[in-house]
Amino acid sequence: MADAGVFFVTLLIGFAAIFAYIARDLPDTSALWRDGGGAKIKLLAADGSPLTVNGSSAGAPVRLAALPAHVPMAILAVEDRNFYHHFGVNPVSVARALIVNMRTGDVVQGGSTITQQLAKNVFLNADRTLKRKAQEFILALWLEHKFTKDEILTLYLNRVYFGAGAYGIDAASYRYFGKSARNLSLGEAAVLAGLLKAPSRFAPTSNPLDAGKRARLVIDQMQTVGFISREEAAAAIAEPIRLSDAQFSAAPYFIDYALSRVRAYAGDVDADLVVRTTFDPALQEAAEIGLIAGLARAGGDVETIQNAVVVMDGEGAVRAMIGGRDYATSQFNRAVQARRQPGSAFKPLVYLAALKAGLHADAIVLDAPLAIGKWAPDNYNSKFYGDVTFREALARSLNSAVIRVQETVGRSAVRRTARAMGWRGELNAGPALALGVDAIAPIELAGVYAPLANGGFRVEPHVITSIETADGDLVYRRDGNYVGEAASYAAVAELNSMLESVVEWGTGRAAAVPGYRVAGKTGTTQDYRDAWFAGHAGGLVGVVWLGRDDNAPMKKITGGAEPATIWSEIMTRALPPQFVAPIKPVEPGVMEDPIAALLNASG
Repeated sequence: MADAGVFFVTLLIGFAAIFAYIARDLPDTSALWRDGGGAKIKLLAADGSPLTVNGSSAGAPVRLAALPAHVPMAILAVEDRNFYHHFGVNPVSVARALIVNMRTGDVVQGGSTITQQLAKNVFLNADRTLKRKAQEFILALWLEHKFTKDEILTLYLNRVYFGAGAYGIDAASYRYFGKSARNLSLGEAAVLAGLLKAPSRFAPTSNPLDAGKRARLVIDQMQTVGFISREEAAAAIAEPIRLSDAQFSAAPYFIDYALSRVRAYAGDVDADLVVRTTFDPALQEAAEIGLIAGLARAGGDVETIQNAVVVMDGEGAVRAMIGGRDYATSQFNRAVQARRQPGSAFKPLVYLAALKAGLHADAIVLDAPLAIGKWAPDNYNSKFYGDVTFREALARSLNSAVIRVQETVGRSAVRRTARAMGWRGELNAGPALALGVDAIAPIELAGVYAPLANGGFRVEPHVITSIETADGDLVYRRDGNYVGEAASYAAVAELNSMLESVVEWGTGRAAAVPGYRVAGKTGTTQDYRDAWFAGHAGGLVGVVWLGRDDNAPMKKITGGAEPATIWSEIMTRALPPQFVAPIKPVEPGVMEDPIAALLNASG
């Protein structure tokens, strides 16, 4: 008997320890009902049009009683039909999901109730770990104890993500139908309910066929559980659904970044704010459509990898941004937060250092096997070209040649040049510096390339031009865009001429834009972990990156293929059509040059 008592006490202590471990870093729940009642932030595009509103003005919080009954019914029918009959966790659904997942050997089905979804969306992240699931369970029980069912459902409706940057039923209603959720029809409610399973896949704006099929399933489920009659279901299916033009931008990565900068500039100002950004809706559309078209043209292993796109003008103003494949799945902004090796996209800085030292595009450098100590870098496909001009070496992206140039002008000169152009991160002290082994974010690389588009002036990448209070008081205004001279106009012009050869007959041919002279560079890192194209045309700078979040290799995706193709598709849409008389490309070839002996001696 005593042994049994000791066992149960030990068991209780064990459970208490596990609970304490799980609960020790549970999030603060005090702000659960906060509806943005503090300062509101209204974002404007560069042309003054509304971009989005952060706060209660964008998708104002709505009470359950203010919605037509079929709105919550549509969501309950497909998300949690037993919502009013469980205690926050549905054991039947959990058991069913466990069985399915065990049979498949993977997490293919979830058993989360609406209460659990609310706990996860508001308080936790999307990690699929036992600890996170246990925390979700505890928070769900707390929610059920603290609030009524109607209150929980109200919270859920106002917090859940419906895609296209719309959080909450009212924001979604305005985004897709241009009206308040208080006025949703049964069919429209079914469309919104259908989005919750996969906001990107079932978005009516981009995939109306699947959205319609999903909405039909929602209506069928509503009829099956008795929420609506057969006649009501038939009427809803027969009624056409009319989408409105987007009231708010579908650029959530840009919006998130802009909002983070607002907090940095406005500080502790406690007032509603009006923020004018650099965002250009037309260029964002060009970027999004161009990305889709480029990926479709490229084919291959692109459906499982991430992407980032930044388009800015020559003054550093970011006009468009894409931070990943699907914002609903991952809010990690790869355009700003992902620091990756640029590979050969760094090489123009080496040649710029050489041009600043008095060399020129037709100088000769040896491209042949090279060893520096135990380090022996290779060219792509182990092909060497012998004596080549700087122009040809850059156009063909020759590793051996660019390292010889770097070792001649000096690594310190290359690092100084990179800093002058706007490179902020670490820079390697070894010879691998020339091959772009130092990590940089796409937005930063765009900033480094911007002096090539503006005649040689360093810029600060930015997304905000001014901040005012709602009463018109100025809080912040950007004062000037140029930080200082990055390089002389002559050096920049000569480097641009070399970069034009990259696109005319070098590794970046896929980046050509009809009617425009494109100056850019491809970049591919070791084992195809990163693929880039960075360049400018028509006054716009663009950077495209492809890669995996876990830094795993891709299947032979190179900067000259998929990223260059995407870049071309984006810029072709972003720039106005024009005709320019074709310019005869400067063909590669060996030219006599008195500096050749000096460069060749370094090998």
